Formats: sequence, C-alpha cells, structure tokens
Amino acid sequence: MWNNIRFGLATGLMVLSLFTLCTGVLGVFRFRDTLQRMHAAAVNDTLGLLLAVCSLVLAQGADFTSLKLILVVVFLWVASPVSSHLIAQLEVRSRQAQKEAKR
Repeated sequence: MWNNIRFGLATGLMVLSLFTLCTGVLGVFRFRDTLQRMHAAAVNDTLGLLLAVCSLVLAQGADFTSLKLILVVVFLWVASPVSSHLIAQLEVRSRQAQKEAKR
C-alpha cells in the first residue's frame, strides 16, 4: 500500500516537473528580449529539476542513489543561477557597449 502511495506521489511530481519545464520552453519562445528569455528558462529549469529529482528520490527510496541525486540537485542549484547571472551580466554590458558605440 505504501509503495502505491509513494509511486503515485512520484508520478505526480514528475508530471508537475514536466509541466514546469514545458512552461519554461514556451516562455523562451514567447518572449522577445534576451534577458526575459533567460529568466523564463532559468527559473523553470531550477524548479523543474527539483521536482524531477524529488520524484526520482521518492521512486527510488532511501538509499545511496538518492543521496547522489540530492548532491546533483545541490550542485545544479548552485551552478545554474550563477551561470545565468553571468550570462545576463554579459548581455547587459554588451548592450551598454552598443549604446555607447552608437553615440
């Protein structure tokens, strides 16, 4: 009985993750500005990843593989926002440089 509940919750989290990631893809195609596209992709990517890995941890159960999955999430939660911030900062600086070149 508990296995059925656990797999039901895991399935629900995976479907929610899929919905979140698909929403991010639509946001990337819908927005015109580069920074808006990056924001849509980064936020949904981070949340979708969390939901997907939580689903896998629930499906796997408490063992060493779950610990590895949690460590992957921690690494990606640190790396993804930092890389998104650096790319956005580069975009802002290049826009400023283009405005100065037009003057």
